[in-house]
Amino acid sequence: MTAALATLRPSLARHLLSSEDGAAILAFGLLAGLPILVSGYLIYILPQYMLHGVMAMSLALLWGRGGVLSFGQAGFYTIGGYTMGLAFHWVPLVNPAYVGMIVSFVVGGLLAAVLGYFLFKAGVRSAYFVIVTLAVSIIVRQVAVSQSQVTGGWNGMYIDRMSLTLGPWLNMSLYNDAPMYYFVLAVVVAVYVALRRLLAAKFGKVLVGIRDNEDRVLSLGFNVSYYKTAAFAVAGALSAFAGSLYGTNAGFVAPALADVNFSTEVVVWVAIGGRSSLLSAFLAAIAVSLLSNYLSALIPAYWPLILGTLFVLVIIFFRGGVAGAIERWNRGRLARSAGHG
Repeated sequence: MTAALATLRPSLARHLLSSEDGAAILAFGLLAGLPILVSGYLIYILPQYMLHGVMAMSLALLWGRGGVLSFGQAGFYTIGGYTMGLAFHWVPLVNPAYVGMIVSFVVGGLLAAVLGYFLFKAGVRSAYFVIVTLAVSIIVRQVAVSQSQVTGGWNGMYIDRMSLTLGPWLNMSLYNDAPMYYFVLAVVVAVYVALRRLLAAKFGKVLVGIRDNEDRVLSLGFNVSYYKTAAFAVAGALSAFAGSLYGTNAGFVAPALADVNFSTEVVVWVAIGGRSSLLSAFLAAIAVSLLSNYLSALIPAYWPLILGTLFVLVIIFFRGGVAGAIERWNRGRLARSAGHG
């Protein structure tokens, strides 16, 4: 029995690391156990970075599977943050956090759907789409600054921590960091599972076809602009939804959240992690955000240069990001095993 378990453990570890879903179980399990081992600032800041990871997964869906690069995810994220803040200020009778999350998801999805419909119907591709989506973030930032009577302008907007309520049966405050951490982690896992199911369905397969050969998919009778618009709408909705939770977790949202620098960082996360993998994009967002946080405190004048250098090195030596490098290593290992067999 002991010998059987000893044999099973290495094979189980290899399975967990060789498949994305297995690696996801391992990663989410480690994140779930972290508050048991540590406390303090890390448990406060990690939910924010996990929500950054949701935004990165939304871009991995759009860019990695659909081949559509967007620099506007930070703009949708900021919309979600301000929507949550306005809900806390203007919704008195029901749980404002629920309203903020729902409205953020709907507004982000509708805005992306409308924008995508006109752009993709007009045949806008590549660099032109990038420019338009970058303009979205810039516009959101300018609106947040100019409408200071609503948004607080440069001073930003303070937002209370949310509570989970269900009539008279449930009223649980997420004011403390640990409950908020686990709530955000549960949301992240739900989003990951939903996206994996979506990509495994016909929708995801058509997106990959569009990425690889759009003209061929068009010739097969598929409405390419519809699929691109739908992918952009899902990505926009998820980014805004994540932004709403970011606002209530951080307790503050400001126009700087929609800066061009942050919009670019989202692309860097996904490129480093690997745009073909939802999990890698998510983990890269956390890892690079933690690294940026550390370096910005240690060497504030030089950390963007280090981040940019890391991005360039990954693009040169790991064309598919870290996920692509791991996939190539696994293929090589399997080929060597087959050869020895």
